[in-house]
Amino acid sequence: MRLWLWFIAVAPVCCWGQGPVDTGDNEVFQPQSALSDMEFASVSSYRGPGNTDFRPNNKLPILLWWSSNLFPHFPGDTERVDCAHSSCLVTSNRKVQLYRRTASIIFYGTDFRAYEAPLPRLAHQTWALFHEESPMNNYLLSHSVGIRLFNYTATFRRESDYPLTLQWLPSLDYLLEAAAVPLQEKNRWRRAGLAPVLYMQSHCDVPSDRDRYVQELMKYIEIDSYGKCLNNKPLPDYLEDTSTATGEDRRFMSFVGRYKFHLALENGLCPDYMTEKLWRPMHQGCVPIYRGSSSVADWLPNNHSAILIDDFPSPRELAEFIKTLDQDDAEYSRYLEYKTPSKITNLRLLEGLESREWGVNDMSKPNYLNGFECFVCDRENERLAAVKAHRKNPQQNLPPQPKMANSSHMGCPLPSPGYGPVEGLDPNDSWLQMWPQDYWQSLDQAEGLESLIRHNVSDPSLLWHHIQSIAVRRARGR
Repeated sequence: MRLWLWFIAVAPVCCWGQGPVDTGDNEVFQPQSALSDMEFASVSSYRGPGNTDFRPNNKLPILLWWSSNLFPHFPGDTERVDCAHSSCLVTSNRKVQLYRRTASIIFYGTDFRAYEAPLPRLAHQTWALFHEESPMNNYLLSHSVGIRLFNYTATFRRESDYPLTLQWLPSLDYLLEAAAVPLQEKNRWRRAGLAPVLYMQSHCDVPSDRDRYVQELMKYIEIDSYGKCLNNKPLPDYLEDTSTATGEDRRFMSFVGRYKFHLALENGLCPDYMTEKLWRPMHQGCVPIYRGSSSVADWLPNNHSAILIDDFPSPRELAEFIKTLDQDDAEYSRYLEYKTPSKITNLRLLEGLESREWGVNDMSKPNYLNGFECFVCDRENERLAAVKAHRKNPQQNLPPQPKMANSSHMGCPLPSPGYGPVEGLDPNDSWLQMWPQDYWQSLDQAEGLESLIRHNVSDPSLLWHHIQSIAVRRARGR
């Protein structure tokens, strides 16, 4: 396994504050202005099988969770974690930001803001990114200059260091569960006047611009639309409670399970970004009409388990296909064959569920927050050991190699209209004024933060000055 030290290609590490920690020098670990050794030593310890790291708490590297409301431990704000191969202290107390034992800072992507980044960026610290949510939550991370700020990543992309691709699929049994409503009953509801297609969204202004596509599709096929977006039908009174209508309440599942087809459109488009919008209809035994991840076919149970919008040249042709399927029970049933275990033929899906070390509602496995925390802990202990070995004997031991994330760890594309070319939109269109601008403004912020770091700046409020300077140089062709 290669060992890594953080580094940005455009800026020498030596110019970014203090040098790497020396794990053999006790004085290095003395608090500078943060928590005392006593405070750390008082943290309770627990040990998992296979861990032989018996160092006391005041000798362990520290991981700092930077996001104010995210700390995967209770109670308190500091904890010792004994991971598969090594141990760390983890804390949400920002006092330790400049502490030389603080080896890595872990960020929650949705909360990461360039103007609030912990500066100066210290040479001995790595940055780790946890981001399982929609790309729309922070487009800064979709730009190369933004994602390169991080050494370790846990995102929905399979290329990230700690992939969360199947986070919305609890288990294989979730897919195999029998359909909530049998096909014969679905057909009875169709004859009683239920539309073939269900749409239920209350978050309307999103980068994928899904409502624009659905609105066009509605011209060619009947769609029952609940929720706030394109609403044309009220929910039953007993489902008006939002928590019931968006969860997996039994009554809710029975209600939406009556529909043969569910429009399953993600709020943002990015490879491997797949949410409950895909997996929940399949769990219920409804056919998803899907748009979201461009690589979704890599993860479906088989080749006949979802209808992919992007396979059709137009909404009209998609509507004609749905109408044909609606009238052919045998062909429709092919899309539910994955409910039989032998019909799940996608080895990538099976291996992905089997090999992930974290679980969803599975008490026998860690959740992915704690799992990623331990991933960072083990990598940092390896890195620090390599630094120590190199300092002790430079001729025999090479220094750890630099590591940084790249665009494949996130890399979501510029938002595009849900239907039709962007050139055909009214300049005052609300989607046009919001999401493409947000995407490019996020690039400005990523470049501004990189400039702050490269110049070893300590004050994040200078971000806007650096953004302006970059814009001026760009305008002058430099």
